[in-house]
Amino acid sequence: MSQTGIPGADERRARGPVLRKGLGPRPIGWLDPRGRTLGHVAFVGNRVTGLGLVFYLYLHLGVLSMLLRGESAWNDFLGLATTTVFLLLDILLLFGLLYHGLNGLRVALVGMGYAPNLQRAFWWAGAVIGTIVLLAAAIHILEDL
Repeated sequence: MSQTGIPGADERRARGPVLRKGLGPRPIGWLDPRGRTLGHVAFVGNRVTGLGLVFYLYLHLGVLSMLLRGESAWNDFLGLATTTVFLLLDILLLFGLLYHGLNGLRVALVGMGYAPNLQRAFWWAGAVIGTIVLLAAAIHILEDL
């Protein structure tokens, strides 16, 4: 411990080569939930759902290009897209949309200063609303199976 109370401060002031601790945390380190707050969990969830939505956007554009192959190719795809596995993937997509959208709304409200002390309450409200909407949509999507 240095005189200032900051660990490593004396070593930083000393002349000589720059000492590095390494590359930093592993890339998967931000997914480690130990010692994290709800805000960090919300942040990681927003990143993961955002990446998933970008992946879906490109996948969706690829699927729409099947329209160029004609009506029979599109009808064959629709037969595949109405299977149980694809319907479950639609529910997963809806989860990503709801989480990313509701959490983004929370971030916007807190960031603009409307309710800076209500982050946790907004997150839980979004979780409850999102769960209700997701369950209702899942029942509607899977009701014909």
